Amino acid sequence: MYRGTSSVPLSYFSKMADILYEDNHLMIVNKRPGEIVQGDKTGDIPLVETLKQFIKERDSKPGNVFLGVVHRLDRPVGGVVIFAKTSKALSRLNEMLRDGKIHKTYWALTRGLPEPEQGELKHYITTVERNNKSYASLAPKAGAKEARLRYRVLSHGDNFNLVEVALLTGRKHQIRVQLSAIGCPIRGDLKYGDRRSNPDGSISLLARSIEFEHPVSHKAISVTAPVPDEPVWQALAKSAKPNE
Repeated sequence: MYRGTSSVPLSYFSKMADILYEDNHLMIVNKRPGEIVQGDKTGDIPLVETLKQFIKERDSKPGNVFLGVVHRLDRPVGGVVIFAKTSKALSRLNEMLRDGKIHKTYWALTRGLPEPEQGELKHYITTVERNNKSYASLAPKAGAKEARLRYRVLSHGDNFNLVEVALLTGRKHQIRVQLSAIGCPIRGDLKYGDRRSNPDGSISLLARSIEFEHPVSHKAISVTAPVPDEPVWQALAKSAKPNE
């Protein structure tokens, strides 16, 4: 279990690799597995509050620091997360997210091999809040939402495969439940069918990159998170197919 701390030292973000991009309107961060983006029932300190404190101390800002959450990642997932430093940016980014103008790419280590090795998945997802779990079916169901993603296998290993995923919709636990539904659970994801947990409680799903037009300057933004410093990740990433 991951627990927050009562205070966060300025040195928490001393490694600049944690902040992948920043300007007057945006901060894009490499979230660590185990962190929560927003507050939840655990009461642990969320990443957005950690960042507010960091900005306040780093920039010697008086009063409250504005930092808006644009989107979230599941707690055991690491990778790219966007925050808005101004209300103008937050409003525009929220609209862009709704309109599908923020393009997110994920990397996953799967225990099974998708067949074919490139394609699109379509399911109907129902979420049960009681156990915080989503369920995928091939046929429409009452209350279910359509979920679509594109995937391609980037490299193969003895036990795991590196799969790239582009989300076409945004549903709760979407990548996790859809890959599980085709017999390819994500490494470490006990909730969705893997048989063994990762030592640190994470799952091997990385929000690898994000691309969008800057909401204020309108310049193209493309940000990529580093591959986890772990042998299986490094080996599969090294042999990954180039971008198409």
